[in-house]
Amino acid sequence: MKRSDLVADTAITLLAERGMRGLTHRAVDEAADLPPGSTSNLARTRAALLELTLSRLTELEMRALAGAYDSDPDELERLPARMAQALHIQLMDRRRTLARYELALEATRRPELRRIYDQAGRRFRDPAVAMLAALGSADPVTHARNLVAFGEGLMFDAIAGAGSVPTPAELEAALDDLLAGMLRPGGQRTSGRTSRS
Repeated sequence: MKRSDLVADTAITLLAERGMRGLTHRAVDEAADLPPGSTSNLARTRAALLELTLSRLTELEMRALAGAYDSDPDELERLPARMAQALHIQLMDRRRTLARYELALEATRRPELRRIYDQAGRRFRDPAVAMLAALGSADPVTHARNLVAFGEGLMFDAIAGAGSVPTPAELEAALDDLLAGMLRPGGQRTSGRTSRS
């Protein structure tokens, strides 16, 4: 593993375990079992450390969610299952999600981090727009925003709120309903599930 990845991965863990106040250069060195000053050599300022961490976090989340962005129109019936699996992977790694919440809150106070955070967000939103457009959405920008908001809200409820972690089957059913409203005439479900009474 590259040292920059080790530093960033350790910072992600510290953010999840200790919050923003617990993330320092020294704490990363100690937690990663690195010689003193190693983190400072890679990221001299706190802003640089946050940027490095956010960049690595975005990379890891993109890998986890890659299966959700297959936009083959012939594969529409499999889309809810693929998206549910990707979302469940995210939900099961509380560390990453908690760290992202810490960074999101910090970005509201640091304009330089806000810019990077927004750029990172576009790496998820833009493919969602392209995918929904390819699948026949009449308003892919709005639908992509709603799809991302659904995922974000569900993760917050399960990890930081009062909800429980949904099963993959529950996620698939919810995504099936959501996508049916976006992509199917009359809201027909994509996987052919029967209507609930």
